[in-house]
Amino acid sequence: MRFAILAAGEGSRLAQEGIALPKPMVKVNSEAMIDRLIRIFNECGAESIHIITNNLTPLTQQHLRHLQETDPKIQLIVKTTPSSMHSFYELRQVMGDGKFCLTTVDTIFREEEFRQYIGTWEHSTEDGLMAVTDYIDDEKPLYIATDEELNITGFLDHDPQRYISGGIYALDEKSFAVIDKCIEEGQSRMRNFQRQLVKEGLHLKAYPFSKILDVDHASDVEKAEAFLKL
Repeated sequence: MRFAILAAGEGSRLAQEGIALPKPMVKVNSEAMIDRLIRIFNECGAESIHIITNNLTPLTQQHLRHLQETDPKIQLIVKTTPSSMHSFYELRQVMGDGKFCLTTVDTIFREEEFRQYIGTWEHSTEDGLMAVTDYIDDEKPLYIATDEELNITGFLDHDPQRYISGGIYALDEKSFAVIDKCIEEGQSRMRNFQRQLVKEGLHLKAYPFSKILDVDHASDVEKAEAFLKL
């Protein structure tokens, strides 16, 4: 399985709240979030781990370059992009075909649930398996509309549904043509890319996790640490 991490955001809210480290380097239970994801992906049998970070955070770049010395599966792109969707577009250029799993750098989940999710995806015949959660603690959640079989029918900003997006996307190479189209049309943001997947007729399924958190604020670090200790 190929994995990819979106780590090119600025982490401005964390900085404003007194956290000096770039977001990928922020520690949750004494482990940097980027290191946690790399470790989990390797434990899931990663063939490659593609990461994009911006050119404004040399500390993250240096850290990942150091990790590359002992883990050649790590492939790094350094580029500042206008949105997470554009970051995915940059990763798409080097990832190769086949199934993959893409995550944001600050997504916090239970490791056992993630392993089960990847195992399900490896044997899935869907075009995508999107991680969702009914835990909603987000300023601007992306709601996921589904039918009774958890087939995804829409991605919504303002129409509350049971589930929201967890920032974990398992997709195949059919998604590449969709991201290319989004870029050509001048779209931005991952949520608009996800909407385009539905418009283009890709068959996406929701995969519920018990809980997924994002680390956007300093207080979220404490929430994440408490969640993982349960």
